[in-house]
Amino acid sequence: MSSEKNKQEKSELHARNKNRERYDLKALLIAVPDLKAHIKPNKFGDDTVDFADPKAVKLLNTALLKHYYGIKYWEFPDENLCPPIPGRADYIHNLADLLKESNFGRMPAGEKITCLDTGTGASCIYPLLGVTEYDWRFIGSDIDPKSLESAKKIVEANGLDAKIELRLQKDKSAIFKNIICQDEKIDITLCNPPFHSSAEDAQKGAKRKVQNLTDRKVESAQLNFSGVSNELIYDGGEHQFVHTMIAESKKVAQNVYWFSTLVSKQSNLKGIYKALEILKAVQVKTIPMGTGNKSTRVVAWSFLSKEEQKQWREFRWK
Repeated sequence: MSSEKNKQEKSELHARNKNRERYDLKALLIAVPDLKAHIKPNKFGDDTVDFADPKAVKLLNTALLKHYYGIKYWEFPDENLCPPIPGRADYIHNLADLLKESNFGRMPAGEKITCLDTGTGASCIYPLLGVTEYDWRFIGSDIDPKSLESAKKIVEANGLDAKIELRLQKDKSAIFKNIICQDEKIDITLCNPPFHSSAEDAQKGAKRKVQNLTDRKVESAQLNFSGVSNELIYDGGEHQFVHTMIAESKKVAQNVYWFSTLVSKQSNLKGIYKALEILKAVQVKTIPMGTGNKSTRVVAWSFLSKEEQKQWREFRWK
């Protein structure tokens, strides 16, 4: 018997998120029949997915993309990060709200918006969601050629070549350098930065996650959303990555209306705000987000003056 709690919408998700309600498992099994082997009853007796199993998680998210977003092909190596679709979609929806707010309550026409996804990964998830939900144009950058090869196959298989361009970041210490061209205009950037500072830190995080999902103690764990080292680990962790991004953003301040990044650790916010203050960001916005037991937020900033923002809107969005 389903509990009342399980019948409710996931109110922490964005109002436009397609997965606010409980998953329609029948529809998802039609989309990806192999998912059936990973369905089992939870403590309430309801059928659910084994979220502690990386294969089950990947099949579930493949089914979500196919059923709710029309993405027919989404194949990438098991070693790469498998993103949870509802949370990734929330980031996209919140960026859409930010663009709408910046345009006095009118959503800029989709085809006029160009986004840069830093670290797009083998799954190319943010461009896929941004194109299917809002018809935006995307540039996806990554330091890993193999990830870009995988992303390219996904883009081509879904006929999205005209909407998604992929660029290799050859300098592994750089973020925007060599990616944003001199006279190029980007309406908004997005990024899900590497969270961990070391492999040991990543393994500890994986153990905590599996223990929370299974309610049992484990000695070691495979990350249930997988992920190769450059996707999860950065020297200095999220703190250092975001500070590097902020420093580089100042150098391309006139090329971008809004810069943005996810920030998972609340303890990093104080340092981020200080760095943006030192570099004289004109606007800084923090957008809270949450999925399940996890809370996070988007931090967005702009260096454009009010007059420069006005010119940007008139030139690009009208």
